[in-house]
Amino acid sequence: MELLDLSNLRPAKGARRARKRIGRGPGSGTGKTAGKGHKGKGARSGGNTPPGYEGGQMPLQRRLPKRGFRSPNRRRYAIVKIAQLERFESGSIVDADALAAAGVVRRRRPIKLLGDETRLTRALTIKVDKASQSARDQVAAAGGTLEVREDASADDDASPAKGTSKASTDADGARE
Repeated sequence: MELLDLSNLRPAKGARRARKRIGRGPGSGTGKTAGKGHKGKGARSGGNTPPGYEGGQMPLQRRLPKRGFRSPNRRRYAIVKIAQLERFESGSIVDADALAAAGVVRRRRPIKLLGDETRLTRALTIKVDKASQSARDQVAAAGGTLEVREDASADDDASPAKGTSKASTDADGARE
C-alpha cells in the first residue's frame, strides 16, 4: 500500500458511481425512450409539470379557502411582557442590549412592551420602541420611567387628513 499525500488522493473504490448514460442503445437498459416511457407530457421536451400540479385534479392550493391579508410592509415586534422585567435589578436601565443579554429578545426586531396580570415591583428605566397603555401605567405605578422611541399617537397627528396633502394647504388651512 502506498503512502497517501495531496498528490495522489482519490476516493475509495466504489464510492463514486458512474453517471447513468440514457438513450445509448438497448444494451444500456435505458435506451430507446431513455426512461421516459411512451408519449405523454413527461416524454416531450420541456414536458415536466409545474410545482403543485396534481395531474388535472384541482390542486390543494386552489381547493383551500383563502382568508385575510398580511401586509408585506408590516412591522413585526419582539414582544416583552412586564413579568419578564422582574429579572432586572431595581434602578437598572433596560434597553435592547440588556434584554438581549438576558435572553428575553433577539436583537434584530424592534421591541414592544405589553402589560400583563403581574405587578412590576421594581423601579426601572425602560427604553423600548413601542408600549401598550397598560404597560405604561404599570411602569409608572412602580416608580420607573419609560422611554418610547416611536409614539403611535404622534404618528397619527403628523399624517394629513384624508384627501389632502401637507403641500396643498397654506398656513390658514385653506386649500390652494
